[in-house]
Amino acid sequence: MRSFLGQDIISLKEFGREDFYRVFAVCDQLAPFVYERRNTDLLKSKTLVTAFYQPSTRTRLSSEAAMIRLGGAVTGFADAKMTRAGDFYQESIRDTFGMLEFYGDAIVMRHFQQGAPLEAANWSSVPILNAGDGWGEHPMQGISDLYTVLKHKGTLDGLHFILDGDLRMRTMHSMSYAVTEFDIKVTYVHPPDMGLPEDVKQYIDDRNLNYKIVDHIEEAIADADMIYMEPVVQPDYTKARDERSGDVGQPPANYKVTNDLMRQAKSDCMVVHSLPRMDELDPAVDTTRHAWYWSEAYYAVVTKMALLALVLGAEEQS
Repeated sequence: MRSFLGQDIISLKEFGREDFYRVFAVCDQLAPFVYERRNTDLLKSKTLVTAFYQPSTRTRLSSEAAMIRLGGAVTGFADAKMTRAGDFYQESIRDTFGMLEFYGDAIVMRHFQQGAPLEAANWSSVPILNAGDGWGEHPMQGISDLYTVLKHKGTLDGLHFILDGDLRMRTMHSMSYAVTEFDIKVTYVHPPDMGLPEDVKQYIDDRNLNYKIVDHIEEAIADADMIYMEPVVQPDYTKARDERSGDVGQPPANYKVTNDLMRQAKSDCMVVHSLPRMDELDPAVDTTRHAWYWSEAYYAVVTKMALLALVLGAEEQS
């Protein structure tokens, strides 16, 4: 098990099984602060910088909430258009992060360019936490999703996950990397032109992940323990902002999760979705026992608290 102190969180390919459980153990220690809506002073002398080049609701706010719960301060930007990186100057990642490192002790970064957090880490002496890089990865989301499942199921081993939707999406890549560290069976359900990229497929093949691909979610629903969803109608993640409006298409029935579908599932099957959603997840599911995407808002703060505490040394010796 590696030390997290001062380390970047760029990809879940860097995580071994023991690393995940180290994070989850710290989550268990810090969860009462979130549940009881109170703060600690673990990071009272630290400042978090949030650098978001793409829109975010949950990831940015849960990162900031996590730092505040830990007693730290937060600064940063939520719209790169209001910085020199987004105006006439188009300031480079090198120049921007060579400066931002002096404004805080860790940086949570989202960018439309795949690989941007790794580039930023080359120019920053403080830890970079990847909050989504183009179509690349979203390791912070993956850790939150796994912890959500662990707290409900009590284990990650011996489970069957369905990964349903656009598998080009960064959350799907992070989850695919992560499940190779556990005894998890995976069924992928995706439109023909939205499968896993070749490098991700090669990674899971090299690690002998037990998986199959089906055309319709109904083919796998009966024994699934968790359905992990992403829309099949997505914005262009290679842009800072996709401002399309009007009719952008509808998801085919093959990939939709509805109350009728969930009647075929096990009673404790979880539906997990990072949100936002389109029409792939029926709002009627929201009030059922299967809906765990609301609980993710809670666990997202907990897991980000754990990651920040670890990379900034507050939990290194615990």
